Amino acid sequence: MTEQHYQVAIDGPAASGKSTAARLLAARLGGYYVNTGDMYRAVAWAALKAGVDPVTQPEKVIELLPGWDLRYRVQPGQKQTLQLCLNGQVLQPEEFRTPEVTAVVSQVASIPALREWMLDRQRECDRLGIVIMEGRDIGTVIFPQARFKFFITASPEERARRRFAQRGEVAADATLAAVAAEIAARDHLDSIRAVAPLRPAPDALLVNTDGRTQDEVADWLAAYIREQQ
Repeated sequence: MTEQHYQVAIDGPAASGKSTAARLLAARLGGYYVNTGDMYRAVAWAALKAGVDPVTQPEKVIELLPGWDLRYRVQPGQKQTLQLCLNGQVLQPEEFRTPEVTAVVSQVASIPALREWMLDRQRECDRLGIVIMEGRDIGTVIFPQARFKFFITASPEERARRRFAQRGEVAADATLAAVAAEIAARDHLDSIRAVAPLRPAPDALLVNTDGRTQDEVADWLAAYIREQQ
């Protein structure tokens, strides 16, 4: 465990740049980067692999949970690097970062029993030391006591362009307009869900990433945190 021990909560909508900002920030602070969205993607992927449609059969997803052990573990021999594992097997991002998973992950994340199941698995990362965790309810639900909270966003147009550039996550024949519509639909679902809706924590700093490079955003976050210590 590192000598320092605190959490940095980074929330925000899809394609806002929060994942890259959190990953780069973890490297700058010597902390652990935790992507909670990937945990929901892993569940969506595992459900689809089991022949379950998470959108029309949410109860079937819940039935699968007792047979799953999903958690982040420190990669052997790699300081500050975590691996997402399902039943002891390391999951590769290309497995769960697909258009098929992207299409259903918001519905999966809206299942109340699943979010409750996730809580302990996400909060156990606290033991690692400096934790930079990103998602949609980190500062409001998972780590409301986090020392630092940020809500990262960008304009709808910029977010659509970023997601469109992530070719592995959109269909091969996708258009920019279609990607923008998908992001808007996901924003709506994430914002109106009954459990842990997408919203900034009252004490979170809002950070707009329009016109800023990934390194500029990470540098600003790191400088802010160091100034407060």
